[in-house]
Amino acid sequence: QDAIDRKEKRSETFKTAVYGLETDTPALKTEELGRRAPQWVRDNLVTMCMRCKEPFNAITRRRHHCRACGYVVCARCSDYKAELQYDGNRPNRVCQECYIFLTGHTVLEDREGKHKGILEKGAAEVSSRSLLCSSLQLLDKNGKGGTRGWFVIPQDDPLVLYIYAAPQDVRAHTSIPLLGYQVRDMPQSESRHLFQLVQSRQVFTFVADTEELKQRWMRAMERSAAGITHPEEEEEDA
Repeated sequence: QDAIDRKEKRSETFKTAVYGLETDTPALKTEELGRRAPQWVRDNLVTMCMRCKEPFNAITRRRHHCRACGYVVCARCSDYKAELQYDGNRPNRVCQECYIFLTGHTVLEDREGKHKGILEKGAAEVSSRSLLCSSLQLLDKNGKGGTRGWFVIPQDDPLVLYIYAAPQDVRAHTSIPLLGYQVRDMPQSESRHLFQLVQSRQVFTFVADTEELKQRWMRAMERSAAGITHPEEEEEDA
């Protein structure tokens, strides 16, 4: 019965996590940490620890959930215990940041203050204020296989396409500067909605889930490739 209760509780929080980006579900406020059960980020929405950014793998870096903030973190970043008010003040596994906040204790390892690299922008944060974001597939050079990921053009960096492995990752695995590229439409192939970014000998081929999504991405990339960073610029050009 305990397992059933936990499964039902997690199912509800997982549903919230899946649709969080579209419904703008508010994150747990800092002052609510430990007082209210968090909405867990779904495992398959991240490929790396949401604290230290190290990639997960099945053997040496397993996924854990911080019981205070709901983030998916690795064993090293969740090797802390803190009493949580919503769970009867019983000790629970929490991440380092929540441990410091809830207990007031300091730890030897402190990652605060490190300068964020160009790729170290959280997918959820960037997506919430993006020109366009969605799941796409980037085909390899022979066009037979490819990588599916979460693609974002941020409002504050509109000339660059950021590619994440999953929509809740805290670090992009690569980026493509869009300025100067040509956007090329491609005929539908085997019900796949294809388009390309082309510059000299560099070609990127993308697959969208629908024709409507493909057209939206082509328009957004064309604006970025032309150096248009604000909607009013596009209106003046038109």
